Amino acid sequence: MLLHLHLRDFVIVPELDIDLAAGFTVLTGETGAGKSILIDALKLALGERADSSVVRTGALRAEISAEFSLTPPLAAWLEEQGFAAEGDSVLLRRVIDAQGKSRGFLNGSPATAAQLKSAGEWLVDIHGQHAYQGLVRREVVTHLLDGYAGAQDEARAVAQAWALWRDAHAALEQARRDAGALAEERERLQWQCEELDRLQPQVGEWEALEAEHKRLAHVSSLLEDFAAAVGTLDGEEQGVLSMLTLAQQALERAAQVDVGLQPLVQQVDAAQASLSDLSHELRRLAERTEADPQRLAELDARLSAWMSLARKHRVTATELPQTHQNLRDKLQRLDRSADLPALESAEQSAQAVLQKAAAKLSAKRRKAAQQLAKAVQAAMQDLGMPGGRFDVALLPLEAVGARGAEAVELQVAAHPGAELRPLGKVASGGELSRIALAVAVTTSALQDTETLIFDEVDAGIGGAVAQTVGRLLRRLGSDRQVLAVTHLAQVAACAQQHFAVRKLSSGQHTASLLDALAPEQRPGEIARMLGGNAQSDAALEHARELLAACDAS
Repeated sequence: MLLHLHLRDFVIVPELDIDLAAGFTVLTGETGAGKSILIDALKLALGERADSSVVRTGALRAEISAEFSLTPPLAAWLEEQGFAAEGDSVLLRRVIDAQGKSRGFLNGSPATAAQLKSAGEWLVDIHGQHAYQGLVRREVVTHLLDGYAGAQDEARAVAQAWALWRDAHAALEQARRDAGALAEERERLQWQCEELDRLQPQVGEWEALEAEHKRLAHVSSLLEDFAAAVGTLDGEEQGVLSMLTLAQQALERAAQVDVGLQPLVQQVDAAQASLSDLSHELRRLAERTEADPQRLAELDARLSAWMSLARKHRVTATELPQTHQNLRDKLQRLDRSADLPALESAEQSAQAVLQKAAAKLSAKRRKAAQQLAKAVQAAMQDLGMPGGRFDVALLPLEAVGARGAEAVELQVAAHPGAELRPLGKVASGGELSRIALAVAVTTSALQDTETLIFDEVDAGIGGAVAQTVGRLLRRLGSDRQVLAVTHLAQVAACAQQHFAVRKLSSGQHTASLLDALAPEQRPGEIARMLGGNAQSDAALEHARELLAACDAS
């Protein structure tokens, strides 16, 4: 719940510190005194968009800080977002400068407005004085009913299933539209692939073909070079091996005289053996190397075809195998995209999943719609609309959409015998306010947030109905914190904590001040709200009677 609110230089509030308690709290004051300024400030702390107009005239910046008790779900969210969660409270702070730039903080760490807003969703639920305006929008009411039904998971499942069906349907429709063009594209790709299939270029093959072709094209010069090398090594008179034999013999004779020359003899022996092996290998290569005109012609043809296709596809010779694979892959993808039976089957499967998910959601909605209608209708009887009826209508859609198989509409008959009509067509503003309050009170009991704020939702009502509203809000405050901005004495009398807002003007400056009323001060404020002479004995006695009646209820 909201524990403490601090404002500095906000609109016409120089500085304000208030501590709030559990139960039902009201803010009252003269029209224009600034009762809703506190709610506006709290909204900014909770991430609402800010501009320079909230900065008090002459000030450099406005500051708002709101301290809330820390709940386990919020603590888990803070840890997930990387914010420190120390102690048993959380502090949201917002600073807006005179240029309209704002900064947000969560427990002292910088936070974006979106993060403040996300944190606020765990903390506060605000019902404004025009709450009924959202209740005429089907998407808002649908979300409200799903929350009441506990069907958020089913609603998400429908939205996800619809998105998958939409994609499958779009793919099918696109394939149908493009059938002619796809057929032409497939024919072109098929022809290109078949041409390359005949060549079957392999990775690394081009380099091997070039090497083999070069060798076969130069067989004669290779044989001549082999013969020359063998002759040089192994010629009978001037060959290197013959000369080494003579050197070997000379060193052997010398070694008989000087044994220290023996290592030189061994080196000559090793050289002679190595050159002899080389000569043998050259002879073997010469024997294996022979002209092969047929193979050379085959290589010429393959290399020529290879280069021709490479030029056609505007790639290098070594890139042709990858080009071949890319065309194959593209043809396969095209075949899949053009496979109308497969696409139709996929679309039908997605449609079946969507229908099943929507049916499950509809079942939960039907059950919850009856319960919600019954609860709101009962509340209407206490809010000065005896005999009024309320219904949560589920209107079938032509096709299942992202929100399910039906639209949700609130329907009301404000008087006995009246026909149920959409809430948006109810003429009386007072009736709209009371119905919106009945919906708010009924659905708020299911909210996870510990703090509920009602900003003049009692507009357009009075008398006994106003007293009923006060009792409803007080009862709601028995298990959560309820804050209400009100102009009705009957509502204010039911509060357990009371703040009075007053406007103070001095010269060219105007300030809004907030007073926490002690029990003995409350009759005076209640009397003022009742009108007439607020200090008269009759007005004060009436105020005390209202306070006593609320305490006794």
